[in-house]
Amino acid sequence: MSTCLQFSELLQKFFTDRLMHQRQVSPHTIASYRDTFRLLLCFAQQETGRSPAKLTMEVLTPEFVGTFLGYLEKNRAISARSRNVRLAAIHSFFRYVALSEPAWSALAQRILAIPSKRFDRRPIEYLTRPEVEALLAATDRATRRGRRDYTLLLVAAQTGLRVSELTGLRCEDVRLGTGGAVRCRGKGRKERLTPLRKDVVAALRAWLRERAGDPTSSLFPSVRDGPLSRDAVEHLLAKHLATARKECPSLTKKHITVHALRHSAAMDLLQRGVDRAVIALWLGHESVETTQVYLHADMAMKEEALAKTAPNKTPHGRYRPDDHLLAFLKTL
Repeated sequence: MSTCLQFSELLQKFFTDRLMHQRQVSPHTIASYRDTFRLLLCFAQQETGRSPAKLTMEVLTPEFVGTFLGYLEKNRAISARSRNVRLAAIHSFFRYVALSEPAWSALAQRILAIPSKRFDRRPIEYLTRPEVEALLAATDRATRRGRRDYTLLLVAAQTGLRVSELTGLRCEDVRLGTGGAVRCRGKGRKERLTPLRKDVVAALRAWLRERAGDPTSSLFPSVRDGPLSRDAVEHLLAKHLATARKECPSLTKKHITVHALRHSAAMDLLQRGVDRAVIALWLGHESVETTQVYLHADMAMKEEALAKTAPNKTPHGRYRPDDHLLAFLKTL
């Protein structure tokens, strides 16, 4: 079998057999890995002049992969974090190659040795309660789209759902009445129930009545009645933020994304004394340690800890040496 056919088959089997059948990864993971290899194959075509179907394994050296990652950072202006996501997809492929085709084990080991890039971790951005209220007030609830946006942002700020979890919600995922909750499928195909406040239950009840969709239809539909895309959610958030900043100047100093609403929900729970383990369960985190970042972000908690420390009241004095005879005896 030729090397060209070998590469094509390996790449296709990686998606169909490894990811979809064996590991049963989520559609979001499939899409992320797919986009990585689209970028890699297009870059290889530009560099080598070969079409993706004629690309051989010999081309994918560590040096070539490193050049590709550098191209993404420089020409496509991606962050170090996004670079590491692309590298993780490539690493996953070559782990499969090492197991499936021993002839390429040496190459796979060299690719797997490419390290992730370190990056500065900035404090997380989140909205305070007054800022969340200003954002919700910015929606035009006199229109159907405004009522949809209001309900979506309210659910996001209270539940802390990820963007993919929000856009994947169906009408049947909402449980109203006593013990209202919303059901979602998060990372690792793990389902969880998140309880809802009474005001969120009321907003969802009104929206579901207006939505009038069947149980399997999208809870927050687009103009074509399908699920909203990530870009659409980011767009509607940016639109309402522009309005909210006129009434709430503190928002102008923050870079707010939909994920910041997830951070806002976590910070609100933390500031109200909820244990970190409960917050991790609430957000669907794999580990409690993931919530550690919120402790670092909460200046109020740090200032409270500082207030509990007492200044040192020990009087300061100058050093006085021992008696010269005692000093002599210490040298013996």
